[in-house]
Amino acid sequence: MESRSTTPEGGTRERLPNLFEVLSRRTLAPVDLFSFYIYMRDVQRSVDYLDFWLDVSQHMSLCRHYVRELRRSVLISTPDLEKGGAGSKRSSQVLDNYNLERTSSDQGPSGTQPQPQPRQTSKERERLSTDQRLSAFLRDDRPTGHSPQNSTASQKSEQNTPGSEQPPRPSFVTGTGTNTPSPLNNSNGSPHHTVARADIRASAEKILYTYLLPGAEREIILPQGILNEITTAIEKEGRDDPEVFDAAKDYVFQAMERDAFPGFLRAKALGNIVQPSLLLRLIVGLVAMFAGFWTAFVLIFLGKGRVTRCWVIWPFTFGVYFLASHQYLLDPILALVGYSEYTIGSVHRIKEPFIRKLLNKRAMMCLGWIFIIDVVLCCIFILVPSHRL
Repeated sequence: MESRSTTPEGGTRERLPNLFEVLSRRTLAPVDLFSFYIYMRDVQRSVDYLDFWLDVSQHMSLCRHYVRELRRSVLISTPDLEKGGAGSKRSSQVLDNYNLERTSSDQGPSGTQPQPQPRQTSKERERLSTDQRLSAFLRDDRPTGHSPQNSTASQKSEQNTPGSEQPPRPSFVTGTGTNTPSPLNNSNGSPHHTVARADIRASAEKILYTYLLPGAEREIILPQGILNEITTAIEKEGRDDPEVFDAAKDYVFQAMERDAFPGFLRAKALGNIVQPSLLLRLIVGLVAMFAGFWTAFVLIFLGKGRVTRCWVIWPFTFGVYFLASHQYLLDPILALVGYSEYTIGSVHRIKEPFIRKLLNKRAMMCLGWIFIIDVVLCCIFILVPSHRL
């Protein structure tokens, strides 16, 4: 499923996107989820928080897929519910009350809380009720006790958890996959299920053992109360429904929205070059300005004519251009041709319409200042009378 640059209401976005829209893949480059992942990895050095949010979202997708398959099997095995027992009626009624056509892109920061907005729409209220019914059904449907087989599956999954230096998961970032997990081993023995209940349990345990327990491989910092609630729910109560992680997911969302997302917008919506490139431009700009001043003074004190001194235009132009690029976090020429850097030496086309217009305006303003400063410097050092020492 490809991202679309639209608002939740279906109109074209004429503003900067918010974090929920980026995480839901409703934005395009350079403010897409892939760019945010790289920013969290290379600049914030806290990609584990984003990975946790994505893994919990994937857990929700796994639960949706499981219930969808379960509903299909119930409908096939009990075509006439009036002739079935009370258990069949109850299961079918619960499953029918759950809207299975929802996709994970409709969910808010957590499975039970909608995206913070000035007002809550009817669609958000409906999604809230839907996710609550999903978690309630999974709590009623869970097996009693803790299966050692589930712990083994979780440990195997944990060993395959990518490190923070790995690229984003294809199903969430590249847009080539879908939010529906790949078919897993059929541990319940039913040919109708590509996702078994044991897989949901293993997914919940993987999240717990990878991110939350003290000393975990990719431990994230959360309030102790939230950690205790999640640990108790999974290990003692045997829960694996999405509501278990709601408090942690909301906390992580708010932390990213407060600490990381404003810097991401400054870097990608107001600029188009990355930090290593900024440092390189600063060095090149200072060297070019030094070369320009040194050349200008040497030509003046050697008594060279104005025509010869016109060569100082080149070092001054390069110096002013690179220093202005560093100051504005923007390469104006690169922006005008419609490209932005993902990593140093790697550029991609700007596809978000509003960001493209915003960067074009900033690029024109930056070029205007470059032209003015360059003209002033060149006029001073070309028109001043020369004097041979």
